[in-house]
Amino acid sequence: MSQRWVAGVVGMWALAGAAYAQEGAPAEGRAGAQSAGKAAPTAAQVSQMCRIDLKGDKKDQWMRLPIAQRSVTQHRLSLGGKSFDYTATAGVLIVRDDDDKPIASIGYTAYTRREPKASAARAVTFAFNGGPGSSSMWLHMGVLGPKRVLVSDPTPTPAAPYRTADNEFSLLDVSDVVMIDPVGTGVSHAVCDHKDEEFWAVDPDIDSISRFIAQYLSDNDRWTSPKYLLGESYGSTRAAAIVNYLRSRRALSFNGLVLVSVATDIEAIFASLPGNDRPYAVYLPAYAAVAWYHHMLPSQPAALEPFLAEVRQYALGPFAAALQKGDTLPDEERDTVAQKVHEYIGLSVEYLKAANLRVSENEFAHELLKARRLTVGRLDGRFTGPTSDLLAKETDYDPQASAISAAYAAAFLDYYHAELRFGQGETYRTTNYDIGSKWKWTHHTEQGDQPIVNSGVDLADALVKDPNLRVLVLNGYYDLATPFFATEYVMMHLGVPRDVAAHVQMRYYEAGHMMYVHPASITKMKRDLAAFIDSTARSQ
Repeated sequence: MSQRWVAGVVGMWALAGAAYAQEGAPAEGRAGAQSAGKAAPTAAQVSQMCRIDLKGDKKDQWMRLPIAQRSVTQHRLSLGGKSFDYTATAGVLIVRDDDDKPIASIGYTAYTRREPKASAARAVTFAFNGGPGSSSMWLHMGVLGPKRVLVSDPTPTPAAPYRTADNEFSLLDVSDVVMIDPVGTGVSHAVCDHKDEEFWAVDPDIDSISRFIAQYLSDNDRWTSPKYLLGESYGSTRAAAIVNYLRSRRALSFNGLVLVSVATDIEAIFASLPGNDRPYAVYLPAYAAVAWYHHMLPSQPAALEPFLAEVRQYALGPFAAALQKGDTLPDEERDTVAQKVHEYIGLSVEYLKAANLRVSENEFAHELLKARRLTVGRLDGRFTGPTSDLLAKETDYDPQASAISAAYAAAFLDYYHAELRFGQGETYRTTNYDIGSKWKWTHHTEQGDQPIVNSGVDLADALVKDPNLRVLVLNGYYDLATPFFATEYVMMHLGVPRDVAAHVQMRYYEAGHMMYVHPASITKMKRDLAAFIDSTARSQ
C-alpha cells in the first residue's frame, strides 16, 4: 500500500500418518480439511513430505506434510440488476518447486460464479495488493470481492461498529476473482525447510506467485479460461513481471493486465535515493492537483485537467532542464523556476529555493497546509489530519491510512472468520512492516540485472512478444505515492513500437492511490474494468 513496505508470518501444518488422507479435502461451510485416515502414505505423498526435526537435529522420523486446507461456502449476490449464486473458497494452496517439493503455503480467497455454462468459458482474474508485504485485503474489501467495507471519504471513518454491504461494484458479473496473499502476509508462509525471508525479494516473490497461478489453473481446470492479472501499487511491479515470467517459462498468456496506481519503475518514484533527480519532475503535476483541490494556488484555475496539461509541459520542459543543471543552475533561473513552481503547487518561493527546487512527497504533504496545522495524505491528497510537529521536515504519518485502516482490517477479519469460515485460530497479517526492512530490490531480466527493480522492462518484453496482451492502467490524480505523471513517464519510456504501445490504455480518477474509496471513482472504475474484460475476453 505505501512506500513503507509491509508483511507477516503464520503457520498451517498437519502431522503425517493420520493426516495423509486429509490433503486437499474441502469443508462445506467449515474451515479445514475433514476426516482423518490411518492408511500409510503413498509414494507421491512421501515425495512431498518435509523432513524437520522439532528438536533441531534433523532426524528423519520427524516428518510433516503441509495440508491444503480450505473452507467452501455458498452465497448469492445481486449485481447489475441480476441475482446469481457463487461459491467462495477461502484456503491455502501448497506451492511446489520444479521437483514438486512443497516450498510455501499461500493463502487465497476465490469467488466463482455458479452457472450452467462450463466454467472454463468464464474469465478469471488474479489480484493482489502491494507493499511489499500487504495482504490483498484492500482490493478484496474495497472493490473486487462480493462484500465491501463502507468508509467515509475524504474524512475519517467513524469508530466501530464498522459496516459492510453487498458490493455492487464487484467484478463477479464479468469474471471470477482469486485474491492472493504473498508469503508473509495473510496466512501465507514458507513450509518445510524454507523460511519466509527467502521469498522477501523481487524475483522469489514473482516466482512464488507465478507458481500459485499456474497451480490454481491446473487444480481448477481453468487453463483455457480468459485470464487477467490485477496488481495495485507494488502489486503492479509484481504483476508486470509475472505476465512476462509466465509467458516465457510456462507459455501462459493473459488476456489482460490491470495496473492500479503504478510502481513498475521504483527509481522513478523514490526521491529518497541519493542523487536521484528523476522523481521531482514527475511529482510536480500530482502536487499541482492536490494544491488545486485544497485551493492553495495563488490563482485558482477553474478546471483541473486543463491546468494539469499545462503543468505536465512545464515539468518535462523548463523544470526538468533546471534540475539537470544541478549546482550550475544560475541564481536568476532558480528564482524564475521557483516562482513558477510556487504558482503551480502553492508552496512558497522561499521554501522552494531552500529545498533547492527538490521537494519529496512526504515534504510536500507536511508543508502544503502547515499554516492550518494540517498534514496532507500521501496515498490520497484529499485527506488531511492534524500536524503534531510543525518544525519537522516531513510528515510522519498518512492521514488517509489513519482514516480507513481500522475499518478495513476489522471488517475483513470479521468477514473472513465468520462468513467465509476460515482462519480461526490463525493470525491473519493484514500488514507486517518487517518485510520492508528486509526486502531485496534487485531484479534479473533477459536484458541484464537491475540493482533496483524496473518491471517496465518485463512489461515491454511481454507486449512485444504477446500480440494479444492488453494493458489497462488506472491512475488517481491525488495520489502522491505513485503519481500519475510518473506512470505516464514510465509508459512513454517502454521502448516498444507505437502500434504495440497502443495496447496500453490509461484511465484517470479524481481520487488517490485507492481510488475505490471515492464513490464517483469506484463507479467509473467498475465500468472501466468491465469494459476492458468484456472487450479482451471476446477477442480471443
